[in-house]
Amino acid sequence: MPDGPRLLIPTLSAVNFIVGMGAFLVVGLVEPIADDFRVSDAQSGALLTTYAILYAIMSPLLVSLTGRIGRRRVLAMGLVIFGTAALLSALAPTLFALHLTRGLAAMGAGVITPITAAVAAMLVPPERRARTLAAVFAGLTIAQAVGIPVGGWVAYTFGWRYAFAIVAILSAPALIVMWRIVPAGLSFSPVSLRDLGATLRDLPVMAAILFTATFLCAIFALYTYFAPLLAADMGFARDGITLALLIFGLGAIVGNIAGGRLSDRFGPSRTLVVLTALQVLTLPLYSFLPLPTAAVMVYTFVWSVIGWSFGTAQQARLVLLDPARAPVLMALNAAAIYIGAAAGSAIGGLVIDRASVSALGLAAALVMAVALAHLIASDRATARNTRP
Repeated sequence: MPDGPRLLIPTLSAVNFIVGMGAFLVVGLVEPIADDFRVSDAQSGALLTTYAILYAIMSPLLVSLTGRIGRRRVLAMGLVIFGTAALLSALAPTLFALHLTRGLAAMGAGVITPITAAVAAMLVPPERRARTLAAVFAGLTIAQAVGIPVGGWVAYTFGWRYAFAIVAILSAPALIVMWRIVPAGLSFSPVSLRDLGATLRDLPVMAAILFTATFLCAIFALYTYFAPLLAADMGFARDGITLALLIFGLGAIVGNIAGGRLSDRFGPSRTLVVLTALQVLTLPLYSFLPLPTAAVMVYTFVWSVIGWSFGTAQQARLVLLDPARAPVLMALNAAAIYIGAAAGSAIGGLVIDRASVSALGLAAALVMAVALAHLIASDRATARNTRP
């Protein structure tokens, strides 16, 4: 199959940058939003939970319902909804209104990310699939490296509303570029609600998809409240938190590249087992702060590299299970990302309320141990279908 226009993959990556920044911006805004609306950090962090739940519910449905529409039109519709929601978030008068606008943003993003992944996966030969997915999802990791720290800095300096306004502004040129670069009429075998239902009934495949949720549940139990944790246990203010988020984001870029290469070389399943085991060993340190600032920054980089090597390996693992159903698998996997984010942010908030912010590292490590057991069990269940 031809690779498509030369700028197609960079364009899809740029679109995912906007989505990644808008989706996870709340991580850097937890404290400013909480202060503005006079609520707790856990209540503010629940904005990520709202986004995640709506994404998880709507993404597979919307991808299935739009399966016969050209990919360019669907991506355009998603970007328009996403950008409009970001603008409405910047104008939200109450926390409840902000929850509503975040739900609308989730619906727009719910068609963008899985479609970009499916397009990329089907345009390249299998031996290049993981690296191509890594290139498409580089936008999400660059958003971690640049978008979220910048958004957090803007929120602490000028106010959280300006951070959402930046996402709205960036959505407009992204829409124009995407419309010009993505070919008209680009489509594959149409997917339907029947395809979605068949996949949902395929228990081994669903177990493989839901590993995404358990892995990211552990990550987001800590990451959602990373800024309050650093403020409480390290004494960091705006600049320290921004630097830590930037270092985490740089680690995400390295991890995204490393995950694709490791998956192509050693196979996605083996790569994921090693990464998950390393996370079990890495996460507990955050329950033993304070430590020297330099040590925390280096450790945060390592944690991020290990964590974000996960994404492309898992994507490649799922495509190998059933390439013909790649759009549905990518939609369900994207939904699982946000199920994990929702569960993780909820668990993190519960840990803060029942124990303390300092307990997040140990709690996240415990959840990651469950994820490792989940991965091993699901690999056994799909052994006849998986080809490393």
